[in-house]
Amino acid sequence: MFKYTAIALLASIFVYAQNPSPIKAMVYQSVPEALTNKDNATQLNFRDKGLFHAPQDLEKLQELTFLNLMGNNLETVEPAILSLKKLEVLNLKLNNIKYLPEDIGNLKKLIRLDASDNGLTLLPKTLSKLKQLQFLHLSYNSITALPAEIGNCKTLEVLQLDSNQLSFLPKEISNLSNLKQLHLGHNQFNEFDGMWTQLKNLEELNLEFNYLRGFPEEISALTKLKSLIINNNELAQLPNGITKLAQLELLSLSNNKLTTLPENIGQLANLKTLMINGNPLTPAEKQRLKKVLPDCKIYF
Repeated sequence: MFKYTAIALLASIFVYAQNPSPIKAMVYQSVPEALTNKDNATQLNFRDKGLFHAPQDLEKLQELTFLNLMGNNLETVEPAILSLKKLEVLNLKLNNIKYLPEDIGNLKKLIRLDASDNGLTLLPKTLSKLKQLQFLHLSYNSITALPAEIGNCKTLEVLQLDSNQLSFLPKEISNLSNLKQLHLGHNQFNEFDGMWTQLKNLEELNLEFNYLRGFPEEISALTKLKSLIINNNELAQLPNGITKLAQLELLSLSNNKLTTLPENIGQLANLKTLMINGNPLTPAEKQRLKKVLPDCKIYF
């Protein structure tokens, strides 16, 4: 059940990253075709074409704002791609790219960058030059650390880093005041960094499948949080501060070590779904939760 819920939450994010908009403008499937109208060619879709290199003459399409290279065999982000200064959406998902070049910072109009499902281990500091970046998808790589300069991407709203090798984030992450979604599931985190509670606009936080043993009381500062996904950790108790998250609608706590939830958990009046299966709750605690959360669907 949880997998389907999580997929539903993320579906709207991925659609825009992977698909061009035929309503907005003509979507071209080849460079020669686009070159016949290069002054108006803004969208190019090369998804699942078996490419090993950027298409020939790609650099001649300087009006491109959308480029989809998802599902190919690219190993580098070649200069032809980096020459497209008007790009707003660049989809590099599901390739074999081992690093993002420093010149990625020259794509200053990028709004969305999807480099998930590659072989990235580190990120360039020049990401900080992407002053209009709102969506950064980096899931399913082997990233071990983020550059401190990530904190300069002040327009970021979505940061997806699940399924990497992260055990900490730089303190500068707290500068991302517009961040709404932070996905850190399937990493190596042992503790919840108190600095994250400065992300006041956060609506969705995913920390599933880590090694967390506790949360700070200051989590109550995340007053806009609607979804908190912390299943499959090492949690034995939750702070009372979690009961102050008045906007919370989804709380996933499955497969932890919880025997009880905070006494005032009933204050979560907007909570619609509570997943708490796989915890050693007593029958009495289950009955209490049903009583104090009568309008919430609870999965024991």
